[in-house]
Amino acid sequence: SKSNNGLIPYYSSTDVAQARLALLRPTHMVDYAMDIYRELHQGTTSAEVPEEMEQQKAAVYEKLEALRIGCSTLDDLCKNAEERKKLVDSRQWNISGLSNRGIAPEMVEKYRQFAKFNYDCGDYQTARDMITTYISFYALPPGDVTSTTSSKEQQEPQEEPQKEPQPVASVAVGNPKMYYLPSLIKNPSMLEALWGKLSCEILLENWEGAGIALDAVKLGLEELSTAHVLSPVDALVQRTWLLHWGLFVFWNYSTANNSTTTTSSSGLEIMVDLFMSDKYLQAVTTNAPHLLRYLTAAVLLIKRRNKGGGGGKQRDPGTQKLNDLVNIMQHCEYTDPIVEFVDCLCVKFDFELAQQKLLQCERVLESDFFLCRQTALFMEEARVFVFENYCRIHHKIDLAELGEKLAMEPVQAERWIVDLIRTAALDAKIDSEEQCVVMGTDTSSVYELVMERTRDLNIRSSTLTQNLQNLLNDIRKEKVKRHRASMEDEY
Repeated sequence: SKSNNGLIPYYSSTDVAQARLALLRPTHMVDYAMDIYRELHQGTTSAEVPEEMEQQKAAVYEKLEALRIGCSTLDDLCKNAEERKKLVDSRQWNISGLSNRGIAPEMVEKYRQFAKFNYDCGDYQTARDMITTYISFYALPPGDVTSTTSSKEQQEPQEEPQKEPQPVASVAVGNPKMYYLPSLIKNPSMLEALWGKLSCEILLENWEGAGIALDAVKLGLEELSTAHVLSPVDALVQRTWLLHWGLFVFWNYSTANNSTTTTSSSGLEIMVDLFMSDKYLQAVTTNAPHLLRYLTAAVLLIKRRNKGGGGGKQRDPGTQKLNDLVNIMQHCEYTDPIVEFVDCLCVKFDFELAQQKLLQCERVLESDFFLCRQTALFMEEARVFVFENYCRIHHKIDLAELGEKLAMEPVQAERWIVDLIRTAALDAKIDSEEQCVVMGTDTSSVYELVMERTRDLNIRSSTLTQNLQNLLNDIRKEKVKRHRASMEDEY
């Protein structure tokens, strides 16, 4: 490998192809591996595919055919749209209804294995469709259950119109945010199917579907963790993997869709909230501190978007997120130019070092798989962030001096600053006579400071009282048990 400016290594296409082939050789994606092998050895004496790869391909296709035959009855039924609709309408599209048609649970399991093997072979479209069908076997979707009377009875005149209608038995419905699956506690293996659904959607670059699948995995994971079906260590590992897979969803979906949709406009906000929640923050600080890079980048990108309107004195959400990020950085042993840039501005207040780190940030962003498409936007937001912090510690800033730092003419700098003040909600104004920026004061009153410090006091006090009450109840119960035990010993 070679290095670009001493920071970003780059590799030849041959090296990349060889690494890709080494990665594919142990997998079932034999056709893809063969194509790369031919590309690597094109025009050489070893252009023919080795016998070992041919044998591997034969074994893969043999197992694929065996799995297909093992669940052919169920597979044919799933592909028969008319029969499937009949079963769905009659609420027989489930394990019990399939058993009535001679399809045993063992064949359903074989169908799941067939879907997994298609995934391993790289046929993600087929795997996604089969996993979706497999999940539907266990789902409890809402249906038209308003009446159980036949159409013939409905057409006959009612002899007793005054008779009150009989109540209809309620039908259980699964969680709509989890593909209408019921509780996973009795069937925890369904979490694997949800993971498969998520990975297929990501590999097919269906970001909307991937976002739904991500929420489903999160709900299922937390349900099993709360019920202690998953051990704390296993739950922590699963949350760590969810954060990594979530990077594909949050960063790609927020850039691939226009901002008119709710999910795309709030994708990074959802990511920040997820990363900063207690359970997932534990996964970041203990298992994956390198994810702090993406959390830091996301917080900077949404900072101005979260600016509160109205000109009030309340702290805006973007500033609150930034303060939370600084606190996280103090407890996370990880650093890179992006993290150091924020540290220089918010902790050390070293603007010169921050400018140096910002130059390094640009090169790091350009080489990052998830952040490369956000380089220009990040750099703009970072410069705004520098300007905001610089303005907050200076009362007056000379336009000519500021223009030099921004590499702009004084007139251009003035226009840029005017737009920045308007969009960033800065308390500042331009003094045209003295050719400087005059910053306003942003001091909080004593009342506001007291309210800020005691905002959660009631909640914390009630929690403390409840804990104390529970402790006293436990002590009383223990005394009663001891008293009863002593009475029994006397008799």
